[in-house]
Amino acid sequence: MGRIDTVIFDFGGVLIDWNPAYVFLKEFRGDAQKMSYFLNTICSWEWNEEQDAGQTLKKATEDRIAMFPEYEHLIRMYYDRWDEMLGYEHNETVTLLNRIKSKGNHKLIGLTNWSHETFPVALERFPFLHLFDGIVVSGTEKMKKPDPRIYQLTLNRYHINAENAVFIDDKKENVVAAVREGIHGIHFTTSEVLEKELVILGVLK
Repeated sequence: MGRIDTVIFDFGGVLIDWNPAYVFLKEFRGDAQKMSYFLNTICSWEWNEEQDAGQTLKKATEDRIAMFPEYEHLIRMYYDRWDEMLGYEHNETVTLLNRIKSKGNHKLIGLTNWSHETFPVALERFPFLHLFDGIVVSGTEKMKKPDPRIYQLTLNRYHINAENAVFIDDKKENVVAAVREGIHGIHFTTSEVLEKELVILGVLK
């Protein structure tokens, strides 16, 4: 493997916290079981990922209301109050990001599964996102990780050699897919482990 000159970051779960429970636990009066049913069955993770792949929030909401009309109020709340689900930045990982940026030796790229309609909220809230030399948003491209095409799109758009790049993501399947495309992969678990991996690769000292 050649020298790493590009670091590709996932956002959610690595640099940014996001959790629908910030809104819905209160709406279900602290009843975690009822909230879990709603988030696993009505407004599920799989449903949310359809918006990450380019589905519009309006159509997604209306389709789901048609399926579960008795939950209309809560379904509409999902994207009406989406900004409240966007939590804090992961300070330790952002510190690592800043250290890489300050060295000036590596291209920084974002590759995120995110709705193109909600991503501007994150851009406004988290100044560190402007440190990136480029960001690929799945909702804009209408394809999402772990689709191999989105990795190739990222490599081609930003003139990256796969063997000189490392990709960091908290979802193992996304890392495995990147490795299949020839990119070095790090499965994110903690900032401490990530720092050690980046030192091994020569990205940090």
